[in-house]
Amino acid sequence: MGTTSTGHADNLPDIGTAAVGTLSLQKEAVIGDFYMRQMRGTQPLVSDPLLSDYVQELGYRLLRNASDINFPFTFFVVNNPEINAFAFFGGHIGIHTGLFLYAETESEIASVFAHEIAHVTQRHLARMMEAQAKAAPATMAAIAGSILLAIVNPTAGMAGLSGTMAASQQGSINYTRSNEEEADRIGMKNLAASGFDPQGMPDFFGKMAERYRFSSKPPQMLLTHPLPESRIADSRNRAQQYPKPAHNSSLAFELAKARVMVRYNPEKPQVILNIFQRMLQKQTYNEKAAAEYGLALALTDAGQDAKAKEILDRLHSNDPSNLYYIDTLTDLDTKARRYDKAEQRLLKEQKLRPDSSVININLASVYLEQRKFKEATAVLEKYQPHDKNNTLVYGMMVRAYQGAGKQPQMHQAKAEQYALVGAFNRAVKELHQAHPLLEGNVIEQSKIEERIRQLRELDTQVKNL
Repeated sequence: MGTTSTGHADNLPDIGTAAVGTLSLQKEAVIGDFYMRQMRGTQPLVSDPLLSDYVQELGYRLLRNASDINFPFTFFVVNNPEINAFAFFGGHIGIHTGLFLYAETESEIASVFAHEIAHVTQRHLARMMEAQAKAAPATMAAIAGSILLAIVNPTAGMAGLSGTMAASQQGSINYTRSNEEEADRIGMKNLAASGFDPQGMPDFFGKMAERYRFSSKPPQMLLTHPLPESRIADSRNRAQQYPKPAHNSSLAFELAKARVMVRYNPEKPQVILNIFQRMLQKQTYNEKAAAEYGLALALTDAGQDAKAKEILDRLHSNDPSNLYYIDTLTDLDTKARRYDKAEQRLLKEQKLRPDSSVININLASVYLEQRKFKEATAVLEKYQPHDKNNTLVYGMMVRAYQGAGKQPQMHQAKAEQYALVGAFNRAVKELHQAHPLLEGNVIEQSKIEERIRQLRELDTQVKNL
């Protein structure tokens, strides 16, 4: 595809969602589930409920305007300062914390999400597998493994691809570029329909290209998402054909970015503190409240809790339902052993938002700090069904059950922890330990037996693939 300067932005041929002969949707979902478990077990995934909520909300805002949704999407964050984002089988989309540090507006980061969503809805991985299977004698498992590794860890993955596939390197690159152009086109249409500024996509591309134009070591994102000048120009031309939204500022994005800048930044605390102090002094911020929040976080890391609390109390007073302020005030209250104050604030919010991950995880944490294990288990048991794939929640349940002397439940929670990282055999062992402890409780023992059967079936499914 070339650049388009005339006509409507969508008047381009759709490559389509063919190439389903290689991989059925059911198999794609199974492979995606397995690789997500592997990601949890091997990558530094961010378990911060605030950031998890933010990327989920941003992702689902875009999904409301997307087509060809075949999977329940999962969005997650990897603690890595490299600029990278990737999508893989079954609707799983990951972004690095480095992307928050680099993006200047929410529309820019949303453009990356929209692009990755398009990779999934257009089944680009399945189509890539089909193309490579025709050109190479390697097994489908080897191809799938190499492609996924290339997406998550480009340097290692590209080596795997070259060792696995006999297809020419140029053919592979050309196929990737056609995918990229299609993902850009469909992603921008989604971006505009979701209320974001379409200019965010070419702005992000342009900054990436300029920053790494003469770099001998490009970021991981450019290894898997080639960025020739024609692609940047095409994106810029297409963005001009969409209306520009009236507002392009987002407090939610700025707060998430500030949190990443402080909590997931390899720089020293004093350096980060200086950044926010200068930002406020020179007024080089998009949202003052977010800059002040970042300063408060940096002050806590620098041991200046009193100053941090003064800022947060003011921010919370102006915006009492803001979860970022509530979360950090809870941290400060817990650290100072002001448990009653933290509990009261969280219980008040829990009545308004009973399913909130931030509120429930914080409340359970406050109870655990006080060794109120019964109260902690009550909160976690009620919340867990709403967040079944959260390893942090299961870890807290293990601690709560152990403290409350509930050994069978402790083993069951630990089993689910292991299952979420693909350690099915260890999960089964935990359930075998729980089973005899429930002697006489036929219903609960039957549930454990059924769960053991399910886990063994999952293990067999993975091996058969």
